[in-house]
Amino acid sequence: MKRHFICIAALVFTIGCLLPACSQQSVPAQPVPPPATTAGELKEPAAPVSLTEPQEPLPAFPITVTDSLGRKIIINRPPQRIVSLAPSNTEILFALGLDDRIAGVTDFCDYPEKARLKPRVAGYMTPDLEKLVTITPDLVLAESIHEKTVLPALERVGLTVIVLSSDTVDEIISNITLVGQVTGRSAAASRLTQQLSGRINAVTSKTAGLPAAERPRVMYVIWYDPVWTMGGKTYIDDLITKAGGANIFSADFEKSRIVSPESIVNKNPQVVIVTGMATSADSIAGNLKQQNWMQSTDAIKNNRVYKVSDANLIERPGPRVVDGLEEVAKLLGTVK
Repeated sequence: MKRHFICIAALVFTIGCLLPACSQQSVPAQPVPPPATTAGELKEPAAPVSLTEPQEPLPAFPITVTDSLGRKIIINRPPQRIVSLAPSNTEILFALGLDDRIAGVTDFCDYPEKARLKPRVAGYMTPDLEKLVTITPDLVLAESIHEKTVLPALERVGLTVIVLSSDTVDEIISNITLVGQVTGRSAAASRLTQQLSGRINAVTSKTAGLPAAERPRVMYVIWYDPVWTMGGKTYIDDLITKAGGANIFSADFEKSRIVSPESIVNKNPQVVIVTGMATSADSIAGNLKQQNWMQSTDAIKNNRVYKVSDANLIERPGPRVVDGLEEVAKLLGTVK
């Protein structure tokens, strides 16, 4: 039971991080159906970029930057004690070679492996403010889910906070640039973003010109019973488009929402992409494939219900999202 509780709580945290404006309906308990079949042999995700290098020249401080909420923040000096309040932010810091400056992370920060060794200062949605203040960070990297309550609390105690959020894959790349700028690692950020952008362009050069009739209709599922899916104005919707697909609910609503079996049947997805924390993706995919109402969809008829190899490749808006883009493009068959 303890393991199931942790998985469910983790899913709630992931949905919150991805979807700050999502429906207020609660996520149901996890079902336990037979396991689903995965989508054939997939290559391992690309290894993280190595950015070991000589110390780069620091820009002149103080500097003023604008975060994802449009807030103007003054950075007086390069931060030396950084707290990350989202796993994606932690992955950005490590990718930029800033692991020696990370003073605290969340319970979910598990990549790369060294992230597990950092002090834990945050739970699912709310950080331990007393512990956070005790470690005296000079920069906190937050997420949009922290805007209403956590951000004001951090500002009241005088902490410098930058909020990172993204509605598109390109905004994820921009966030990496921003973190590089405020930490004095602009050169490292430039190398990383150029490499990631090159890989994105390698996919979109094959998919951008696809007419609507050649784009498979995609349903992206993050929970079952009821089905919880993604609409427009999300980087996952943008990722599906870049991968050569068409999100069936893109024009119907923004962020995430619970959808009815009738609406799914009417949209008739040709491909279903399933993610989930721990083993929940197997349960979600297995449940969908067993439903009578799903049998009329092209996705079931053609056996195209796929489980992503690692949900974090897509559900964390950090450097590894490009691995997720490449995998989804292969699942859709738009890139070989």
